[in-house]
Amino acid sequence: MRKNILPALALTSVATLALAGCAAGSPGGTSTDGGAGGITIVASTDVWGNVASVVAGDGVEVTSIIDSPDKDPHEYEATSRDQLAVSKASLIVENGGGYDPFIDTLRDASGSKAPVVSAVDVSGLVADDDHAGEATPGATETPGADDHAEGDDHGHVEGFNEHVFYDLHTAAKVADAIAEQLATIDPSGADGYRERAQGFDSQIEGLESDAEAFASKATGKGALITEPVPLYLLTEMGIANLTPASFSEAVEEDSDVAPADLQTVLGLISDGKASMLAYNEQATTSQTETVRTAAEAAKVPVVDFTETLPQGKTYITWMQSNIDAVKSALAG
Repeated sequence: MRKNILPALALTSVATLALAGCAAGSPGGTSTDGGAGGITIVASTDVWGNVASVVAGDGVEVTSIIDSPDKDPHEYEATSRDQLAVSKASLIVENGGGYDPFIDTLRDASGSKAPVVSAVDVSGLVADDDHAGEATPGATETPGADDHAEGDDHGHVEGFNEHVFYDLHTAAKVADAIAEQLATIDPSGADGYRERAQGFDSQIEGLESDAEAFASKATGKGALITEPVPLYLLTEMGIANLTPASFSEAVEEDSDVAPADLQTVLGLISDGKASMLAYNEQATTSQTETVRTAAEAAKVPVVDFTETLPQGKTYITWMQSNIDAVKSALAG
């Protein structure tokens, strides 16, 4: 992810905030009507917002701040309307790991005391202090002994792939964590929250079975990636990552890719060693376009991935379409 520092929110008064909120309507545009006893959930992106909506049910209002593929979560600048939503939230759901630092900024600015479900925290994928130098699944690189798991100003963990929404196991854990938080907030609805989380988990198990069944057929298949966004899913499907870590890191940090790394990637395409190219549609550069053009010319399948829900998709249907796209690309 690109490490952007969110500009300070210029919010001069509570009155200004309220006016902005009333004028603009429901922030994020992803919500359900009503609210069980006034319960509201704010999610950093519509990926986690959709999971929250499934667990919460129709009676709880859910707002997703990033609610469109046209918005880049890495570069998003929060608004007064977002802060108003966070200030009223009963529960906050974030990705964590430095992926969506605007949520922490909004929480601090609003003084929110709402509980937070962090997908990175519940994932169990970040090594603890005793194993901070070890690689984590889907990591862009293996931290060295001197790197450890130190975060930057926004909690980014060096060497860790924070795109945990592509890890199916994590999605189920987040659903369960949301259910438990809602059960605490609204004990009368606890059974419903837990039942819906269990239903979601069952659907995740179906996706996992599909991915694991393909893994047995994916021996020898390797992918190039422009960014590590889909790596957790590709790993579960048994597909090796052939990309030099320094290439995907440069793209992720919005830096120029070293010419040698670009030539290495292009060579993997021309030599026929890459079975597919996993392309992040929401973070493109002239160099990623060069790689895509080379892949298409060499008849290497290109599979597009996003960091937010495509229109009309739920988390489950989105992940199923990603699995199906990879299976189709590698069918030959």
